[in-house]
Amino acid sequence: MTYTISIQTNENGWLTGQCEQIPEAITEGKDMDHLMKNMYDAITEALEIRKDEFLANQKDMNCIRRVLHLPNEEKCFTETSKRERMHT
Repeated sequence: MTYTISIQTNENGWLTGQCEQIPEAITEGKDMDHLMKNMYDAITEALEIRKDEFLANQKDMNCIRRVLHLPNEEKCFTETSKRERMHT
């Protein structure tokens, strides 16, 4: 997944970054490398919190969970083509 980071220099001269797709992922760094490492951590943590909140809500609603594995598009197309040939 690709994320876009909005970056500004704060009043202390450090870089402040916020993920556009996950607004709660905000951090700072003394330089671009430091900021990007911290952004990775902030995004990972924000996604984990979202997952935990989602699962907690699912428990409250007494939902059933199942895992669905989707093939990538190329495999999906190949498998469809094989099935179509078998039925023709």
